Amino acid sequence: MAEHDTEHGYLLDNRQSEAGIRFAALAELFDPVTFRHVDRLGIGAGMRCWEVGAGGASVPRGLAERVAPTGAVVATDIDVSWTRDVAGGVIEVLSHDVAADPPPPGGFDLVHARLVLVHVADRAEALRRMVQALRPGGWLLLEDADPALQPLLCPDESGPEQRLANRLRTGFRTLMAGRGADLAYGRTLPRVLREAGLEDVGADAYFPITSPACAVLEDATVRQIRHRLVGEGLATDEEVDRHLASVATGRLDLATAPLISAWGRRP
Repeated sequence: MAEHDTEHGYLLDNRQSEAGIRFAALAELFDPVTFRHVDRLGIGAGMRCWEVGAGGASVPRGLAERVAPTGAVVATDIDVSWTRDVAGGVIEVLSHDVAADPPPPGGFDLVHARLVLVHVADRAEALRRMVQALRPGGWLLLEDADPALQPLLCPDESGPEQRLANRLRTGFRTLMAGRGADLAYGRTLPRVLREAGLEDVGADAYFPITSPACAVLEDATVRQIRHRLVGEGLATDEEVDRHLASVATGRLDLATAPLISAWGRRP
């Protein structure tokens, strides 16, 4: 998901050079989870899908493989600079604000948003528009992090490097919360879907305890926000450098916040 980096905008702006690295790491970590759910929901040839806040290209491409040749994938984001190149064939890329713009026309068999709503200020309106875009019987699949449910970058806090990593992660969460992110949103998704009138609601959660992709993600994320961490007194330059050096060793066993996947069907 991309928003302009304003005082209340998305902290991790898509236009920064680290964004592509982050998208690739998130795809490696979470695409298997996303497509396990997509396939279980029966998304296949001829269906129409709306990928909300597409960010990177991996999910639109994976959806396109499943619905081709007669289906359609509409991939939308406020900043489409990272998805523009995948337009063509069954994929249409549109610049779009899910909380402010009307849904793309046509009705969808699947509407999917991953790591989007936690950053959207008007989550309720965004959700209403996504539900409105579903065809009868269509599925809404929402996947969002819940950093408050598992707040540690290093769950095994075994030494000073791990303690520093967890303290910098606390600083990152402070910055996110200051820009309107709901750090306990993921756990609410099943209730949110039921209250929106959807049926057959279910959910699960996933997070790696350690993965090379977690280290790649952490390095890119910290480089993207270091000026804010230092500028707001949450860390010193020396601490950031020390943390990045520790991450580079590959021995910290870095985790992510749980990704909670929830799904529901429009009657």
